[in-house]
Amino acid sequence: MPTATVTNPPDDRTPWSSSSPPRALRNVAASSGAGTPTPVAVSLPPAPYVTITVASSITGYSAKAIRRKIENGIWLEGREFRRAPDGHVLISLKGYQQWVEQGRG
Repeated sequence: MPTATVTNPPDDRTPWSSSSPPRALRNVAASSGAGTPTPVAVSLPPAPYVTITVASSITGYSAKAIRRKIENGIWLEGREFRRAPDGHVLISLKGYQQWVEQGRG
């Protein structure tokens, strides 16, 4: 059974260079050496909790709007958000989705 190996080409370009492929693309080739390596997209499952900045990008609500929902009690701790041990506010994507679907607010 052939096995896949992951190789990363040498990257002498800057991270913001538009000529390089996205970091999620990796060349994968069978160990038999047949053919040219084929780029494969790697996707990761979303984190269950994200920072306000990331939640803003995902939901379309501004960071200020998210903070207001927390301050005004529209989003409740333990349901739509949690506080990390270091004090950071993390938004529950599942809680957000339920809030949208149930129309609470």
